[in-house]
Amino acid sequence: MMNDHATSEIRRDLVGLVERICADYPDEYWRDMDVERAYPGAFVDALTKAGLLGALVPEEYGGLGLGLGDASVILEEINHHGGNAGPAHAQLYTMGALLRHGSEQQKRRYLPHIASGELRLQAFGITEPTAGTDTTNIRTSAVRRGDRYVVNGQKVFISRVQHSDLLMLLARTTPKDQIEKRSHGLSLFLVDLRGLQGVTVRPLRTMVNHETNELFFDDVEIPADALIGEEGEGLKCVLDGMNAERILIAAECIGDGRWFLERTTDYARQREVFDRPIGQNQGIQFPLARAFVNVSSANLMRWRAADLFDTDQPCGAEANMAKLLAADASWETANAAIQTHGGYGFATEYDIERKFRETRLYQVAPVSTNLILAYIGEHVLRLPRSF
Repeated sequence: MMNDHATSEIRRDLVGLVERICADYPDEYWRDMDVERAYPGAFVDALTKAGLLGALVPEEYGGLGLGLGDASVILEEINHHGGNAGPAHAQLYTMGALLRHGSEQQKRRYLPHIASGELRLQAFGITEPTAGTDTTNIRTSAVRRGDRYVVNGQKVFISRVQHSDLLMLLARTTPKDQIEKRSHGLSLFLVDLRGLQGVTVRPLRTMVNHETNELFFDDVEIPADALIGEEGEGLKCVLDGMNAERILIAAECIGDGRWFLERTTDYARQREVFDRPIGQNQGIQFPLARAFVNVSSANLMRWRAADLFDTDQPCGAEANMAKLLAADASWETANAAIQTHGGYGFATEYDIERKFRETRLYQVAPVSTNLILAYIGEHVLRLPRSF
């Protein structure tokens, strides 16, 4: 599944480093975390100490100064080795808004501490119960009062906030009836959660061990200098970072696909029924062969999108296609894995069912496959807007 993109010296080093870290956190670790619905803090700490969660932070601020393609290798390899990059991945893509739109003062205040692990930027507050994917319809407000903003409202499906020091928050700073375009009037803030008053966190239990929460803001005061970029232009800052998010999630799905294929082909070669390995049967062999083709194809689009991103070229279509293809391929491979293992696929000790649940998430989040198809239909095929 690897190709020339993943064989540069730096990427080989990253693969080796992640492999060594993952060796200390085998299947049993992830199985226990899943049963306990616990945050894998020790694993995230190990990634942090190795500098991997500061991969995209420029060297001048204490990070590794790597490109997005390099960073994608980190997440791919975590999932390829049976782990779950979800508890840590947001730090790689949420900081894009800070890197691209933050002031120099903000960068110097936060980036060195993010790179060293003193601060964690793992939470992104966008989604709301009444808005869903219609981000322009969010209601959480931030009203300027002197040198502060006062925030009121509600967010939902906000991941890792209990294990994050900082929160990227999108809020409405101009009422909807006072804006010319629906994409205007929203602002992005980098909120320091430490000691912050007025925020209530309500955990939401889901089918996967992916810490997610509902947030309630009740007259929460944040300093005016928490604003990222220009007031009212926050949606642009968010959208600018979403291509990175899609590419990184695609890499995770590629990692999942590789894990499912390796585990399942090994099983299909060894498991014998009717005095022959089940992998000899076309009913087993063909779905796995097709899954391999689709994971490999999705991987090519992932690298195409990453190359465009790292050379500052437009990559919206490619990033979205990479995420869709990779999510579909990993989900297809997960289904083939369950089917091949039969009853053992549902047994927790084989880890198939855990990874099955984890990779299913990416059909829905962080952007649903339907929304990607709508994007391609409108922006690539130039069909009328569907929503």
